Amino acid sequence: MDRSEIAFFDVETTVPKRGERFAILEFGSILVCPRKLTELRSYTTLVQPADLSLISTLSVRCNGISRNDVVLAPLFSDIADTVYDILHGRIWAGHNILRFDCARIREAFAEIGRQPPEPKGAIDSLALLTQRFGRRAGDMKMATLASYFGLGKQTHRSLDDVRMNLEVLKYCATVLFLESSLPDVLVDKSVSPTETTSLRRHLRASSSSGEDNTLITPFTLPSIGENSVAQPDPFNMNFLRNEMASDNNLPLDTLMEEEENQPSDTVVVSANTSDREGFLSPDAISLSNIRAVLVPFYHGSQLMRLKLLHGDSSPLQLYCSCLKIRFGISGKFLDNSGRRRLNFVVDLNPRLCSILEACDSNAQKVSVDSGSSSDWNTVVSPVKGLVNYPNARIHIPTEISGDAARYAIEVHQRESGGDTQKLIFSNPSAEELETLLKQGSVVDAFLSLEPYDYQQKAGVRLVAKKLVMHS
Repeated sequence: MDRSEIAFFDVETTVPKRGERFAILEFGSILVCPRKLTELRSYTTLVQPADLSLISTLSVRCNGISRNDVVLAPLFSDIADTVYDILHGRIWAGHNILRFDCARIREAFAEIGRQPPEPKGAIDSLALLTQRFGRRAGDMKMATLASYFGLGKQTHRSLDDVRMNLEVLKYCATVLFLESSLPDVLVDKSVSPTETTSLRRHLRASSSSGEDNTLITPFTLPSIGENSVAQPDPFNMNFLRNEMASDNNLPLDTLMEEEENQPSDTVVVSANTSDREGFLSPDAISLSNIRAVLVPFYHGSQLMRLKLLHGDSSPLQLYCSCLKIRFGISGKFLDNSGRRRLNFVVDLNPRLCSILEACDSNAQKVSVDSGSSSDWNTVVSPVKGLVNYPNARIHIPTEISGDAARYAIEVHQRESGGDTQKLIFSNPSAEELETLLKQGSVVDAFLSLEPYDYQQKAGVRLVAKKLVMHS
């Protein structure tokens, strides 16, 4: 069977309270000819959740779908065969699908005990247009892009949103195609004075490096299959965590949180973090040598992420001694594996503040120049009423291995004589970390600095690789 069509799709869901699950309320899709970008056929249906109580007032405000609307609708199990036939073996496309819709489809099939459909490729227009179209249209949400091109208001209903998504892509592709052929002076006049020119710089750089910038390039994404094991799983959200911004399908308390509500870090702790190799003390860092650069997510990827360096190529990693813990372990949010996202807050001395502020400044500039419209969260936070004690949040990373997840952190203890012993080598429990990392404790920290851009919030995170507690 020919599965060459692109399957654009969208799901509308409940807006769960903390601890609740998402429930699909509507599924809509169109199959699109990849050569002409014309609609071949469409399908849409409301879906009755197994638990109607999941449809809250907030959920109705989000998409207008009430309990009365779905009480006679089919269950997901009734439409699973149709959804599977539409999606399986085709290229999937949609706005923010890698962050949201793909996960909801997988969850829905898991709940009825069936294997989910598998794509042969994925096009997430949110990441694609953020990378290629820049910030000229604002926050890159579908409603904002549609307004920019005069396509009307977003209805937050599946089939309408899918068709709007396709039209937005056509408009954006046309603009990019024309701009790639125009002289720089004309491109400057084709956008408003406040709009970024990072796209033009990207096109010039790509042209000089021999990169193909034809219209079809954005749609040539890595296939997902047996012969592409080096490529990321489309359901693994970690590889895109610094690119994804949220659409309107998240809980209200999630949308309102800022730095704490960033994706959990997936970091493998290497064996050589048992000493200071690769980690610089604040006194060994030159502020003028701190650089922020854009690098691919993985080899051959068109999606870019920010990275902080010291000098030309060395990743910027810090060894910070004698950090006093101001607030102990906090972990009120969960990661994709259901584990608590743990972090704690430490006081900062003036030298460390200067380094982190320089990292902020460099990373923010590159982020804005690359087209991001996300609000920037500074890594250094002054404490209200205690202006002499600026602080920063340190995050505990999570290591993913197959379906298992663990806290990837070593914890040692320094005795009064200077000797150290391991308290926890790896995979501590949240309770163990809460016991050790208490307010007022002093700790030496081996830290990586990881820029993020997620849910319209961007900044630099301090991620602990190893901690040494003082007696």
